[in-house]
Amino acid sequence: MTPRERWMALFRGERPDRVPCDYWGTSEITDRLKRDLGCPSDRALWQRLGIDKCVLLGARHPRAKEDTWHLPSLFSLFGIETRPIEYGDGLGVYEEIAKAPLAKAETISDIDSCPWPDARDFDYAGLRAECAQYHPEYPVLGVAYEPYYLYCRLRGIERALEDVIANPDFADALMGRIHALFEAIVRNSIEAAGDLFDFVYVAEDLGTQESQLMSPRAIRRFILPRLAQMAEIAHAAGKRAFHHDDGAIRPVLPDLLRIGIDILNPIQWRAKGMEREGLARDFGAGVVFHGGVDNQHTLPFGSREDVRREVGENIRIFRRCKGYVVAPCHNLQSNTPTENVVALYEAVEEFGRC
Repeated sequence: MTPRERWMALFRGERPDRVPCDYWGTSEITDRLKRDLGCPSDRALWQRLGIDKCVLLGARHPRAKEDTWHLPSLFSLFGIETRPIEYGDGLGVYEEIAKAPLAKAETISDIDSCPWPDARDFDYAGLRAECAQYHPEYPVLGVAYEPYYLYCRLRGIERALEDVIANPDFADALMGRIHALFEAIVRNSIEAAGDLFDFVYVAEDLGTQESQLMSPRAIRRFILPRLAQMAEIAHAAGKRAFHHDDGAIRPVLPDLLRIGIDILNPIQWRAKGMEREGLARDFGAGVVFHGGVDNQHTLPFGSREDVRREVGENIRIFRRCKGYVVAPCHNLQSNTPTENVVALYEAVEEFGRC
């Protein structure tokens, strides 16, 4: 079977010839893996390791300084200023927010003060050409929506969290403005290239290691209705809603399944309440799980055998669920040894045959 055939079999209620597997990693570790394994390209790396890669794409914008599939991270389009922050004694770099353009906004009319992009200016023809490079061999995610993630970058995290309690009218207005922009981008992407991609990224970052960023009540009030609207748009076009949500999100998992998410990533099972057996038991009939190979401890600090054992455990635990895609539970970081990454995908071949 091709990588895409393996993925699509899960959503038809079928069992593929092997449990599918995916790859998420920072640019630093991806470049190192290609060097270590003698792979001249990302696609060559997927083929070398037997990865059923879900290719992540998004329409480009001529004014964007960033080159990313994750459209809410096109910060330059919104006047969000960033600065590079090193981590792990120089192992890698992340862009952190240096200036949030709406940090001092006090009224709803102030929302217009940042330079909102026009959805019509994105390059949807280019998106179609990119999708065609991978379809139908690989599954393709064609457009990304993550509204509160962008809200926090526009507003600053402290004010963003204050708004949902002390300034709900402002929160509704800004979330509505973000949603209207991205609804147009999603609809335009589907119209231009929807026959060539499979997933819409309908996501958020709501969890910490111990709890949620805000109360479940606030999540249901401000975030879930908009995610539901975008999932409905995806489903109406025959696409599936790929939901990413970090950390301890178990209290809102029933809500997420109710609004129609089709796949849940990244399964950070060391976070509070996210034990794998409980997730499989309580939610396994309604969603495809994606991720679950721990990159907080096992992948960076464990042995090859630790990685092998965990992959086998995950496949056993999630085997009776609607479906499971083996992947690291978020981006692999540069402190993960190459041999542990290789062990992850060798274990998929060892344990994943039906």
